[in-house]
Amino acid sequence: MEGFHQSPNIYASEVNIKVKDLDYALTFYQNIIGFKVLEKTDRKAVLTTDGKTPLVTLEQPENVIPKEERMTGLYHFAILLPSRADLSVFLRHFLGTGYPLGAADHYVSEALYITDPDGNGIEVYRDRPSNEWKWENGLVDMATVELDGNSILAESNAEWTGLPSGTIMGHIHLHVGDLQKAEEFYTKGLGFTIVSHYPQAVFLSTGGYHHHIAINTWQGVGAQTPPKNSVGLNWYTLVFPSEAARESAMERLKQLGASVEKEADYYVTSDPSGNQIRLKYVE
Repeated sequence: MEGFHQSPNIYASEVNIKVKDLDYALTFYQNIIGFKVLEKTDRKAVLTTDGKTPLVTLEQPENVIPKEERMTGLYHFAILLPSRADLSVFLRHFLGTGYPLGAADHYVSEALYITDPDGNGIEVYRDRPSNEWKWENGLVDMATVELDGNSILAESNAEWTGLPSGTIMGHIHLHVGDLQKAEEFYTKGLGFTIVSHYPQAVFLSTGGYHHHIAINTWQGVGAQTPPKNSVGLNWYTLVFPSEAARESAMERLKQLGASVEKEADYYVTSDPSGNQIRLKYVE
């Protein structure tokens, strides 16, 4: 880990996902993905890898309905492993489960793609060293090419014991209905920089990371916000490096017309496509 997910950067740290059947989903997230349970109630489970830091919360809403097509929300949340050896151990374990698996080499990273029982996307990846990333005119060179799975498997023969304790939330990738409005929200409002741009997708970061946030219109331009009781993204958390940085971002968001409300020790806003964000500052 190279410090892209700590001060002075703004980064995603936690995601809350709505599921149809909590116990069924929990079995998947524990046994297949490798999370540990930090807290659990009848309708909510907080998951961790280090026994203290929440990374993913699963929640079963009242009268929950399945995920619908052509809606905004989560494309995937991405779990960043500490090393290629950790990805090797995870890949060998996952292949043994028989679950469907996607994979890609993005030049900056090597990634595995999984879908949970409710259709929520999960990426499990490792970063290549940042000195191997290629930049031109402020944009990072990323692609989607075939992953060398055999090379990864050869990296380690260690036994799988779940996700390693150094695992963190690497990035969040979202479906939006209007790319231009979302881009304005995340850049002019929250302070992210565009590091890669495609006709239907934008990748954003702080501190020179390949991306902390990605947004796309792959569910269609004008995609609608899903009902509150729908399976999918409930909220995700962004961590700011200082109270001043958070205050500045909130002021810019208000100038853009976004709602910002205080709740407990964090503030809540939503992007123009209804993706809810908790704005946190941790000393």
